[in-house]
Amino acid sequence: MATTDTTEHSVPADNGEVSLLIARQVEPGYEEAFESWARGILETAARFPDHLGYGLFRPAAEGAPWFLVHRFRDQEALARWQESPERAEWFAHCEGHHHTEIARRELHGMETWFAKPGTTRPAPPRWKMAISSGLAIFPISLIGNAVLGPYLVDVNFVLRTAAFAAVFSTLMTYAAMPAVSRLLRPWLTRG
Repeated sequence: MATTDTTEHSVPADNGEVSLLIARQVEPGYEEAFESWARGILETAARFPDHLGYGLFRPAAEGAPWFLVHRFRDQEALARWQESPERAEWFAHCEGHHHTEIARRELHGMETWFAKPGTTRPAPPRWKMAISSGLAIFPISLIGNAVLGPYLVDVNFVLRTAAFAAVFSTLMTYAAMPAVSRLLRPWLTRG
């Protein structure tokens, strides 16, 4: 799936952030009108307080859906956008673009690590997410303590903890969780 526009690249922590993923089917021949409309609504939403970023993803294959993604600081920020007159105005003037919403999904916190790109499949049960996260945290903690521990032993407790947190969260977000969620995907998505 080709990305056409994004404003955020990091995976949100489990701190209340909400990502809204919307799949829309666009009739052939109306792609340009839809893309213009989609960019307009995404840019309007981006001006709302606590909107954290957006993306517009073109279809991977002819006839496949387009995906729009919004990120909000919390559920209340999402609700403000969903109930806004600005959003209603965009939808009041979308006829002629020939598109239909075919799926909508809200992802909260760690669910974004487990969502397969290009799908609206529900996140796995929380107990599976906890096991997966533990499998990612353990090697990072073990290696981090073995490698960084000896160098930070004389550092103030708060600074040492901050250094570990920065290294661990970066490795979890960009290396460990993407790898673990890919490796465990069959188990995570099974029944």
